[in-house]
Amino acid sequence: MTVPTVMSNIRFNLVHPPASSPAAPPEPPGERYRAALEMAGYADEQGVTSLMVEEHHGSEDGWLPSPLTLAGALLGRTRRVAVAACAILGPLYDPLRLAEELAVLDLVGGGRLMTVAGIGYRPEEYEAFGLDFARRGALQDEMLETVLAAWTGEPFTYRGRRVRVTPRPHSSPHPMLCVGGGSRPTARRAARLGLPLFLPAHLPELARYYEERCAEHGSTPLCLMPPEELPTLHLTEDPERAWAELGQHFLYEAQRYASWQEADARSLMRTRSGTVEELREEGVYRFVTPDECLELLSRQPDAGERQLLLHPLCGGMPVEEGWSSLRLLVEKVVPRLGELSA
Repeated sequence: MTVPTVMSNIRFNLVHPPASSPAAPPEPPGERYRAALEMAGYADEQGVTSLMVEEHHGSEDGWLPSPLTLAGALLGRTRRVAVAACAILGPLYDPLRLAEELAVLDLVGGGRLMTVAGIGYRPEEYEAFGLDFARRGALQDEMLETVLAAWTGEPFTYRGRRVRVTPRPHSSPHPMLCVGGGSRPTARRAARLGLPLFLPAHLPELARYYEERCAEHGSTPLCLMPPEELPTLHLTEDPERAWAELGQHFLYEAQRYASWQEADARSLMRTRSGTVEELREEGVYRFVTPDECLELLSRQPDAGERQLLLHPLCGGMPVEEGWSSLRLLVEKVVPRLGELSA
C-alpha cells in the first residue's frame, strides 16, 4: 500500500500585536523568537517537511522584516527540513549582497533553502527604503539577473563595473530561486529567466500561461501551485474552546493582512472577515481535530503532493497553544497518514 506524500508546512511570521490589542501575546518578542527555533528543531526531528518565513516592513506588530536572518537561524537549528523564504521582497535588496547572503545560506543548509522573490504590493515599504514603487518590475529584473550572474562565481559587469561574488553556492547549477506572484508579468519574467514560478493561490490558467512562455524561451517549466483548498490550520482536541480563547489572534492577523491587500488580490490568505465568527465561517483559518485534519487531507487531489499548513504562533497566540498544535500534528496526524491510502 502506497502512503500519499504529504508536505507539512510550518509558518512563522512572529507577529506581536500591540498591548492595546485583545490579541496581545503573553510573552515578550524575544521569547517568541526563541520558541520558533525550538519548534523548528522539534519539527525537524519529527519529520515535518518545510518551515516557511515571510517579509513585511514597518508594521507596528513587528511582522517579520528579516526573513533571511531567521532562515539562517532555522537552518542552523535543523538538519533535514526544508526552509522556504516565501516571499522576500526582491527589489528592496542590494542584488550583490543578496547573492552573497543566499550563497552563504545555501552552504549552511546544504541546499535546503528555497527563496521565493516577489515584488510586494505596499508602496510604503518602497518609500521606507527610498525606492520608486513604480519601478518595482525593473528592479526585480535587475535583482534576478544579477543574482544568477553572481552565482557563477565568475566576474561580470554590474552597473558599469566589473564585480565578482564569492563563495560559490553549494547547489548546482544554483540555489532554488523562484519568482513569486500571481500576474502575467511575473509568469513572463520567470519563463524568460528559466526560473520556477511560485503562485500565491490555485491559478491553473496562469500556470498554463507560464508553461506556454517557457516553451517560447526553450526553458523547462516548474510551477509550484497550492491546491484549491489549503487553509491555515490550528490543531486542537477542542475546536470550540480554541475558537473562544484564540480566535482573536487569528482575526488580528487576518485583518492586518487584509488591510494591505488590494480588492483584486489573488491569495490563499484573502479574507474580509470582521469578527471571529465570520472568520470561522469563511474557512481561511480552520481549527481542527487530528481526525478532521486527516479528512481535509483526504479531500485534496490524489495527483502530486498533498499539503497542510500549520501556523503555531499566529497573531500573538500563546506559545503553549502553539506547542500543543504542533505536537498533535506529529503525534496524532503524521503516524496516521497511511489512512489516506485507497
